[in-house]
Amino acid sequence: MARTTAAEVKMIIDTSLADATVDSYITGANLLVTEVLGSTSLPAELLEEIERWLTAHNIAMTRERMAKKEGAGGASIEYVGQSGMGLQATSYGQMVMTLDTSGKMTALARKPIKFYAVPKQLDN
Repeated sequence: MARTTAAEVKMIIDTSLADATVDSYITGANLLVTEVLGSTSLPAELLEEIERWLTAHNIAMTRERMAKKEGAGGASIEYVGQSGMGLQATSYGQMVMTLDTSGKMTALARKPIKFYAVPKQLDN
């Protein structure tokens, strides 16, 4: 069961996403927070805050990317963060790491991500 609500998430991230869409992000954040931090001694109120900030981070990394630089004539935009930065990529993710006094979210964020290419088998 989710610890936060779409209204609470929208208090920290400016988004026009529908509440139902924000709820889908909350579901993902809730599952991760429960899996990683559920067995810790962190108080329920702190888990709720971590879930709220993690939801905002996930939204900022996908649907509401934060602009670092914007152009006009050449129509360019540069976003804050980059792939592979994990929770470091947004101020919301950085807050998750600050709030998590157990250090488990920070440790999870530092695990390297590996991608493998699976070659397509050609039909004869």
